[in-house]
Amino acid sequence: MDTYIEEYVAYLKNVKKSSDNTVASYRRDLLKLNRFCKDAGYGNVDLISETNLNSYVLYIEKQGMSMSTVSRNIASMKSFFAYLVKGGVIQSDPSEHVKAPKIEKKVPDTLTISEVNKLLSQPGGETPKEIRDRAMLELLYATGIRVTELVTLKVTDINLKMGFIECHDAHKSRIIPIEETAQRALGVYISKVREDMCKDSDYLFSNCKGSPMTRQGFWKIIKYYAAKAGIDKDITPHMIRHSFASHLINNGADLRAVQEMMGHVDISTTQIYLNSKQSRLMEEYNKAHPRA
Repeated sequence: MDTYIEEYVAYLKNVKKSSDNTVASYRRDLLKLNRFCKDAGYGNVDLISETNLNSYVLYIEKQGMSMSTVSRNIASMKSFFAYLVKGGVIQSDPSEHVKAPKIEKKVPDTLTISEVNKLLSQPGGETPKEIRDRAMLELLYATGIRVTELVTLKVTDINLKMGFIECHDAHKSRIIPIEETAQRALGVYISKVREDMCKDSDYLFSNCKGSPMTRQGFWKIIKYYAAKAGIDKDITPHMIRHSFASHLINNGADLRAVQEMMGHVDISTTQIYLNSKQSRLMEEYNKAHPRA
């Protein structure tokens, strides 16, 4: 099965144009399945049955994996075997009737507006690093883009005069407005420090050595300023993305507009932020209503 997995990974990368994160996740999931099948004595793809795959699902569930991780493993498995059927490697799909567990969509963790303001005010100095950090944090909250999208932005993706960025994901591009505070922070960064920090790079942001900023590098930046702000939450770039969407919807933004800005393919993914709004309204109702 090893050879087919690597062929499939190459297909995801070169034909499907899947993101690096998706390719890495699917490869990791399939290698785990491969080890399980080999240990059980049916390492060849044409020997694997639906019963074998259900046994594997039970095995990873017993390992204590979250339901979302189990579901992703099953998605990897189904996509792989569908690829093998399409390529004529196997005649029937043993994963066809393997079912993923139902996942209850939880309201994502977010920051309050006060906490966001505390976080964004932390890089308040005038060193090149603080000017860059302020621009990155402001831009992240202003647009709700993913951290990978943030660190791969290029200078040509920014239009400060018109007040928007063009963001590129694995499948398409989208235009997202930038509010004035973020525009100013970006303007200062680009005019004062970017040229020295980024050298000849096309990327908008770099680390202090002039190399492209990494997801891990930006993660550390957020952790540093969260601790400095005294915010007692495990803040991640994705939490700021959730906060962006939740705050927009709480303040009356159209759900379809938020879906487009977030780059969600399915509106149901965006609807989860309505639950956050409903929870907040219920909390305020219970606090204020005399008979609640």
